[in-house]
Amino acid sequence: MRRKTDQGDIRYRRLYLFIFESIGTQELILIGIVALIFLGPRKLPEYARKIGKMMNEFRSTTNEFKATWEREVNFEEEAKALQLGTIDEEAEKPVPRENSILESRPPVPFPAPEVRELDAEKFGSMRPGEELSTYEPDENAAEPESDKGSWL
Repeated sequence: MRRKTDQGDIRYRRLYLFIFESIGTQELILIGIVALIFLGPRKLPEYARKIGKMMNEFRSTTNEFKATWEREVNFEEEAKALQLGTIDEEAEKPVPRENSILESRPPVPFPAPEVRELDAEKFGSMRPGEELSTYEPDENAAEPESDKGSWL
């Protein structure tokens, strides 16, 4: 989808390229020699800078004008598309909640935790002040073999 401004840019580029296609290398050299004769070697760089600055200012001004023009055109198009009556009607409509998690499922009841009775024999007698037994490893237990040589 092309916008109207793209077509204008294309036309400008075609005209620009047409001018430079019609001017050959010999013509550009001739223009440079004539400018050198009339302006002199001292003033030629100054005038070239001035012309470059003027072209830059002209280009920035035209780009700014294009941007302003596009903003105005887009603003007018959007103003036509959005009418105040349709906006008010849309604002008053309730929002459908079809995908709401709370409305789609009833809450799931969680079962109460089980309470078991403990046998005192399983845990032994634990009285305050008694020390707990500590773990002592078996001295006769086989130690795992070293795998240092088996990695090859």
